[in-house]
Amino acid sequence: MKAQINTANIRKILARKQMSQNWLAFRTRTTSGYMSQMITGKRNPSSKMRDKILQVLGDCNSEDIFTS
Repeated sequence: MKAQINTANIRKILARKQMSQNWLAFRTRTTSGYMSQMITGKRNPSSKMRDKILQVLGDCNSEDIFTS
């Protein structure tokens, strides 16, 4: 399944948690450029990356962050 990050939701979640996009990139062990491309919809996260993002954000579910 190709999923994209829901840009509006991820920005709200990061703001609520007082976290930056760069912090999310660091915690998921990817580059800030790649994270930016995923958040803006230029790249789709792999299933492994989706799992990492969900793990880092903790209390969020897949439907909060990703769209099909």
